[in-house]
Amino acid sequence: MAEHEFHLHANWPGLRNDVGSIEMKNLKTKVSIPPEMDGPGIGTNPDEMLLGAAATCYIITLAAMMERSNLKKSDLQMESLGIVDVTNGVITYKKIIHKPTIMLAENASEKDFMLAKKLVEKAESSCMISRALQGNVEVQVKELILPYSS
Repeated sequence: MAEHEFHLHANWPGLRNDVGSIEMKNLKTKVSIPPEMDGPGIGTNPDEMLLGAAATCYIITLAAMMERSNLKKSDLQMESLGIVDVTNGVITYKKIIHKPTIMLAENASEKDFMLAKKLVEKAESSCMISRALQGNVEVQVKELILPYSS
């Protein structure tokens, strides 16, 4: 069994509406509460970071699955949406929706389109962040698979 460690240092010098910072090997940024939740909105926030973790894990997993399946693409992009519910002062990360757009290679067959659709769905359940969120945050995928276009 292989284990990987990832380290983060956080600094929070003030109270609720102040600005802190986080630093990791490849990321250093300020953090605060977003303005939608009555915070200063400086830097990023936990809601954006959770969405970023889920989205990047999903798209990397999808790309790896496409590579292993020899499914050729000319482009892969994605928009993701995080929905946070605030009811009676309780903040709940309710849902994440990934919207990948795959532009298949010029010579893509109907079989390639079917495989792409299958991989889009499978990547969500294969991504480690989606698995970590399972049972707590709903994750949906709404794909758009397009033929090659120059």
